[in-house]
Order: sequence, then structure tokens, then C-alpha cells
Amino acid sequence: MSERSFLESLFHVAVEAALPDRCIDAFLPEKPKGRTIVIGAGKGAAQLAAAFEERWDGPISGAVVTRYGYAAPCKSIDVIEAAHPVPDEAGLKGAARLFECVEGLTEDDLVVALICGGGSALLPSPPGDLALADEIALNQELLKSGAPISVMNCIRKHVSGIKGGRLALAASPARVVSLIVSDIPGDVASYVASGPTIPGEGTLEEARAYIEAYEIDLPKAVQRHLSGDAARAPDADDPRFEGNETHIIASAQISLEAAARAARERGFDAFILSDAMEGESREVAHVHSAIAKQVLIRNQPFSKPVVILSGGETSVSLKNKGRGGRNGEFLLSFALDIDGEASIYALAADTDGIDGSEDNAGAYADGDTVATIRKAGGDPAWLLRHNDCWAAFDMAGTLFVPGPTGTNVNDFRAILVK
Repeated sequence: MSERSFLESLFHVAVEAALPDRCIDAFLPEKPKGRTIVIGAGKGAAQLAAAFEERWDGPISGAVVTRYGYAAPCKSIDVIEAAHPVPDEAGLKGAARLFECVEGLTEDDLVVALICGGGSALLPSPPGDLALADEIALNQELLKSGAPISVMNCIRKHVSGIKGGRLALAASPARVVSLIVSDIPGDVASYVASGPTIPGEGTLEEARAYIEAYEIDLPKAVQRHLSGDAARAPDADDPRFEGNETHIIASAQISLEAAARAARERGFDAFILSDAMEGESREVAHVHSAIAKQVLIRNQPFSKPVVILSGGETSVSLKNKGRGGRNGEFLLSFALDIDGEASIYALAADTDGIDGSEDNAGAYADGDTVATIRKAGGDPAWLLRHNDCWAAFDMAGTLFVPGPTGTNVNDFRAILVK
């Protein structure tokens, strides 16, 4: 097996550990006296809904919202497709449909919320006098800001009629059980999809401070909204949340552990640096490449041969209009650092199957990648400066395109040092 095939196989092991069919069984709630309503949002929400339907013994109804092209067949649960990462009208209608699903419920009813990464963009619900265009503009500015996902979601939940637990309040007095596939560093459940059914930390004052700290240029209408107390998200101590349950059913750590076991089964030692890496993609790459080269030269802090794994969600401060995403940006920076090294190999990919603007999950790189890009007429450093990692790895012929996976536990990085 080639180094590339080996690293790609570890990605598939990590994804399989987070698939609904593998992780939902242990978290099925008790059947209620009344109705069972299923709602949800995220890139893997349709697959979660299909898995839940298959296992639930009794009548159910409801709806989930997922990204275009990510649908899965369901019998009783409506699957609505909408835009990601920039919201659209279909997402607006999807959010309204979820509110319809939880209208008029009683304390005998059960709401099962299937929430995973991508739900923030898929559930636009502009509050007050704001319009969809305002929420779209907010999302675009957040994506450009380079702010970590926790910061973006703190801001989003204060500019929303559905996030920050508001959907759960709409379902009250029904009990809400949220089953979460976490794509958030540290697995803070209320940050996943900005917590439509889960109130959490992150106050309005903190959201305002983040906007200033990251110099986020907000539309004037959004600025006015955030200046008033009406923007404040629900309090986690609100008694209407009592009795609700939240379960993390899949996460980056679980997937990384599965990949580490697979690497060991194939004769390599394996170590997880962290499941919660954040920061600028190209800077995080420098740390990873420095560790890889230290292993290669000095057998520190690990002895070669070894597989080094990490997860989390890095960010990109967009300066130009290139193609690609944070995993490609990480890997192009990493490739430049290991240029000419004969024994370092790496894969970086998003576990949902899509990294940024194109159809690839990420890419593969080794010590020959930079030279290959140059032979194809590209300047890797220029492409990195212009946020065009997709073009770089297209020239190298090392784009990784597994297609939509049906789950999302964020970034997956695997480095092999032989």
C-alpha cells in the first residue's frame, strides 16, 4: 500500500467511526406517552434522520435541513436541502418548517433534535427587522474574519431567531433530547450549529467584544440589532430547558482514536496531538511540520516510524479570491515546509467530504509535492498567499475527493514519518 493510500484509509476509518449507523444506537431516548417529533440540521442531518427512523419503534414525524447534495431517503421525516456556507431562501424556509414541527406540543411529547456541523448556515432565521440579506452578509464577514468557530457561533446566536436554544423554547413544554455530532474543538454542544436546541455560554457582551477584537465589518442593520438588549440569547437557567437532554454521539476525538488504532494494527505507532486544534491554517501547519521534522531528525518527541494525528477546526483569513478551504491551506503551507524531505507524508481533509469552495475534502502532500507544482507551472508560495490551495493540489494531482460522507467531525490531519 502506498503512503497516500494508507493515509486515505485512516481518513475513512475516522469517518466510519462517526457515521450515524455506528453511533446512534446507544443514545435512543425512552419512548414518550405522546408524539415523537424529529427535527435537525447539519451536513449529516439526513443520514442521522434515516438511521433514527430505522431504529425507532413507533410513529414519528418531523423535518431536517441539510446541504444541497447531502440528502438521504427518509420515510416519515422531511429532508430539506439548503445552501452552505452562505445561507439562502431554502434555509429560511427550512428554519420556519422546524418551528412548525414543534408547534402545539405537550409535556407528554418528545422532540429529538439531530444536530451536526453546518447547521448554523443551514438555519437562517433573521430576528426583528433583519432580513435574510443581513444574515448572509453577516455570514460572509464571519467566514472572512479568521475567527475560530466558537467565536463565529457566539456572534451568530445573537443574530438569530432560532439559535442559542430558541428552537427548544418553541418546543416547550415537550422534552427535547439533542443528539449531537460534534465538529467543535472541545465538544461544546451548544456551539454545534450555534445550538438551536441548546443554550450555552457566550453572552451578548462577549459577542460584541469578539466583533471588535476580530475587526468584523457588520452591516449597519446587524450593528443596530446587536446594540440592543433584544439580541440577547436565552439564559441557560431558563426553567423551560429543565428536563432536556444533550448527548455527544460522535466527535473528533472518537474518530481520531479509531484512526490511531487502525495505524497501530498496520504496524505503526500513533499519537494524537489534539482533537481541538484552532488558529490560522498556515500557522498550525508550521507547528505540525516542525514536529514532523523533529521526529525525522531526532526521534523526538516520538520515534519513527510513526503516525501523528490531529483534529479541530483551523481558520483562514481570506486576503484573495482563490479556491479551496482550510485543510488545503494547511497542507500547502505544510508542503512548503517539508519540501525535499523524503520520508514525511501528510493528508489533511474535512470529514464531511468538502473543504471550502470545491468538491474535494482536502489533499495529500509529501516532500515531492512542491517540486511537482513548480514543474506544472505553479508557484506554491504565490498560490498560498492568494488562498488558492485547490489550484496547487490540482497541479500536483493530489486532491482528495471522497464525496459527501454523511457525517462531520471537522478536520482530520494525518502525518506519516518513516
